[in-house]
Amino acid sequence: MNALVTGGGGFLGRAIVEQLLARGDTVTSLARGAYPEIAALGASTIQADICGDRDELARALDGVDVVFHVAAKAGIWGDESIYLRINVDGTNNLMAAAKQAGVERFVFTSSPSAVFGRREITGLTEAQCPYPETFEAPYAKSKALSEQAVLAENGPAFVTTALRPQLIWGPRDPHIVPRLIDRRKAGRLVQVGPGRNRVAITYVDNAAHAHLLAADALAPGAACAGKAYFISDPEPVVLWPWINSVLEAVGVGRAPRTVSLGTARGVAGLMELAWTVLPLKDEPPMTRFAVEKLARSCWYDLSAARDDLGYRPLVDPDEGFRRMVEWFKRG
Repeated sequence: MNALVTGGGGFLGRAIVEQLLARGDTVTSLARGAYPEIAALGASTIQADICGDRDELARALDGVDVVFHVAAKAGIWGDESIYLRINVDGTNNLMAAAKQAGVERFVFTSSPSAVFGRREITGLTEAQCPYPETFEAPYAKSKALSEQAVLAENGPAFVTTALRPQLIWGPRDPHIVPRLIDRRKAGRLVQVGPGRNRVAITYVDNAAHAHLLAADALAPGAACAGKAYFISDPEPVVLWPWINSVLEAVGVGRAPRTVSLGTARGVAGLMELAWTVLPLKDEPPMTRFAVEKLARSCWYDLSAARDDLGYRPLVDPDEGFRRMVEWFKRG
């Protein structure tokens, strides 16, 4: 298989590149920046912008069998227009270039945030989780719109699917665990809610494995064609005990204080208002979207991914935890 991975130098993108190379596929990583470490693994690398010239993208996609579109603007705060330009317009531009180049398969990295509202999700299927009418973060809105665009393009000559890995974690994590560690060190980490909420998480190698399975299963008329799938580790974790176990394992200590969801949401709303009115350039220490994610249960029925993709996690949680802690201790 000749595969192209957008964002191949990122956290999940690199894991996908590594797994493709390990089984003998030809791999190209497309990203805006230079990633010599990806080239050193044996992948070809191209510096390009998914929002850039469509003909240039089509030339980069010539001869490619499947696109793994992983690149995105992530985060919990920022200018909505930027999220929409990169995550929605960029995805549409990339799909148009892929079709121009004759690419037949397109695997999109979506997010459960696309269907996350203010309700708790406990073991629901994809069909039981419609897109919400309103979104509390531009990232979530942009992922919902881009996912819908990808699935709408599914057809006999261009087959698409979308995966929604929840809270990707593991070695080289540049987002979740480093943020928790930094906030704990700065004395700014507080537990939101009573700490009993159960949340799905996804070890990075398991998320990457699901992408390869989706690409292999994807074909005109396949069960996964035109559909989105929740992806996670087999069982949800009780979030705050899991967070505290990570913090204690890396030597910074557990979250020292607790606030109620209502209080945290109120404070986050005031912070968002201040950051919008002033305006301030960095992100608020707390947002309503982040508060909801930290306090509410959010885990899914994985039966569709098991049935249609053959998804079974590669790495068990205990081994994944050991690898992650070892990596952060070295760093």
